[in-house]
Amino acid sequence: MLNHSDFTHELHRNRLVAIVRGSDAKAALAGVLALAQEGVRLIEISLTTPDAETVITRAVEEAGADAVIGAGTVVTRQDALRARDAGAQWMVTPALDEGFEHAVALGVPVLAGALTPTEAVRAMRSGAGAVKLFPASLGGPGYLRALRDPLPDIPFVPVGGVDAEAARAYFAAGAVAVGVGSPLLGDAAQGGDLAQLRVRAREFLAVCAAGASA
Repeated sequence: MLNHSDFTHELHRNRLVAIVRGSDAKAALAGVLALAQEGVRLIEISLTTPDAETVITRAVEEAGADAVIGAGTVVTRQDALRARDAGAQWMVTPALDEGFEHAVALGVPVLAGALTPTEAVRAMRSGAGAVKLFPASLGGPGYLRALRDPLPDIPFVPVGGVDAEAARAYFAAGAVAVGVGSPLLGDAAQGGDLAQLRVRAREFLAVCAAGASA
């Protein structure tokens, strides 16, 4: 099982969390595997995807060591158990809710959704591995910079409306990584063009590599 130290290391080293939320299980899995083949390691599969547990299980098996597969939209205790049983190596919550509490209790690394300073501090004190700043688009990179002034030790991962340009700005503001959904996936998880997904993956990986060396 991935431990908290390993998860934090993956965030710092790779700097990109791909968020797969599809309407078709087969297409979602194909998107996950294409991302892994392009070098995207941290891939979150939302539990709102049809047959998400099977997608997670197959992604873990087929991507192997090329990816670290997580489960997203973990809201309830049952969600946390479903994700664990499917083989998810880490979990993502939209808020500090029941799903967060049970994911922490299961000993799985958690990227916990929070927006305010109070929520961010509570998340880390309650066992989160990092804070998913969500929805990041509400305050943008300036808000992240303001949060980091009093909270420099909290690893923030902005999520929500993060395109390549915004990713650059968030890295400049101190983000440890960024979470990217539709600007990266496009329509791939609904059966769209995987070739274009691969192009976008390479573009985002280049942005993240540049952010790491800045």
